[in-house]
Amino acid sequence: MRHVEPAVVRVIDVPADVTLAELHDLLQVALGWTDSHLHMFEADGSRYGVPDPDWDDELQPRDEAVARLRDLPTRFEYLYDFGDSWEHDVEVLGKGGDLPACVEGEGGCPPEDCGGVPGYEHLLEVLADPSHEEYEHLREWAGELPVFDQESTSLLIRQTVGEVPESVRIVLDSLASGVKLTPGGRLPRAVVRAVQERRPEWYSLDRPASIEEDLPPLAVLHEILRKVGLARLARGVLSPTRATGDDREVVRRLRRWFEPGGFPEMLGTTAVAVLAASGPLSTKELMSRVVALMGFGWSIDGSPPTDSDYESKLSSMAAELRALDLLAGDWRTWEAGPSARTLLPRATALAALWSTHPDW
Repeated sequence: MRHVEPAVVRVIDVPADVTLAELHDLLQVALGWTDSHLHMFEADGSRYGVPDPDWDDELQPRDEAVARLRDLPTRFEYLYDFGDSWEHDVEVLGKGGDLPACVEGEGGCPPEDCGGVPGYEHLLEVLADPSHEEYEHLREWAGELPVFDQESTSLLIRQTVGEVPESVRIVLDSLASGVKLTPGGRLPRAVVRAVQERRPEWYSLDRPASIEEDLPPLAVLHEILRKVGLARLARGVLSPTRATGDDREVVRRLRRWFEPGGFPEMLGTTAVAVLAASGPLSTKELMSRVVALMGFGWSIDGSPPTDSDYESKLSSMAAELRALDLLAGDWRTWEAGPSARTLLPRATALAALWSTHPDW
């Protein structure tokens, strides 16, 4: 991180095929930022970021979601928060270890919205002097400044890289040899019951299921796998695509199911992160926290969403969240699933942040 004292440095191992969008997520958790602001990569006069339809063509960056780290030179710049203007020098050092991790590092990350380098310098100066007139105010605002912890940073990096949900593996394994769908285009009963045996909580009745709609998450997962290109129908036979041979690509495609920045994606991500940080919650408790954390500026059909709109929309997403192991437990309980911290990068970061801040 440029111009910051004490120095903030991280050396991390990342997947060789990482996109710049994925690298952004990894840099955020490695450094300690919270992805609350805009960002940009700059290399050899080119800019990479998230295209914005409101920007003029000459201001549009190249799409970071399709650019790879290997396409950039070994040295480039990462900009975060165009107001505070945090500048980072990024250098590719060479081949790393086999697993994503934080190899070494030093220095805690400055707080968000502290005013950039000058503001951070002022904050440190005040906090070092209890007699300063701003001490009490800034101590209350800043709380305990973060300290670099290599072990927890490595865990966050691995979680952010992601893992294929077990539910997805179960269904893909059942399709491995190709499965002939019913005349109505559904999975055959043998597959439905094989999945039910591994995921009994997906069926509310205590008896063998007959059709895939008996297991709502299975029906949704069937749709997801086909739409993101992980399963392909040819001559009535459903089979995994070649992409399923690469776990990184499987995770990448599953993440595309949630359109970034939209109300459903933010709602689902926030709910999953809340559950991962707090444990099981009642519907009332979950909705209270989610509504408060979502903030203002959202709309449904042109109007601000009501509390019932939040609950209705999240309930309608429950099957897809369960399908991807983001939710677990029975249908009466809201509980984080086994993939709550390893599929959606924003949920991973938020859950980690809220887990260490009891007053959130």
